[in-house]
Amino acid sequence: MKTLGIALTFLLAISSFTATAASVYKWKDENGVVHFGDQKPMNKQSETVNVRSGTSKADTNEKRMSPQQEVDALDKSRAEQAKKDKESREEEAQAKQRQKNCEIATKNLQTISNNARIKISEDGEQRYLTPEEIQKKKEQFQKIIDEDCAN
Repeated sequence: MKTLGIALTFLLAISSFTATAASVYKWKDENGVVHFGDQKPMNKQSETVNVRSGTSKADTNEKRMSPQQEVDALDKSRAEQAKKDKESREEEAQAKQRQKNCEIATKNLQTISNNARIKISEDGEQRYLTPEEIQKKKEQFQKIIDEDCAN
């Protein structure tokens, strides 16, 4: 008898729960915006929406991946992200190197332009650059500036 009473109480609880399940209403306002609510709107045409829990029909019609396929897809995604991260780091390093080259070439061009005589050390001996060599160096520095300072 006790079991019957417990079963009856359980059935009543379930039936009262389903009886109090709220309806969901869908309607459009005067601006054409769609709204959803648990109370029927006043002075508006509305329709009752069937709300279910669980997967939708679209979900059940789609082909699901096996756990191994999901792992493979995750691995592939991680590998692609690691590759993008590596490329990004390399681009950043190249940008820093270009900036450094730009600064050095700019200083060198200023130095060579402001001094009539430039002394260099070759094979342990010091000598002055000829005007032609100075002009060639200026062109080299300007080329570096044009390439690396443009960014």
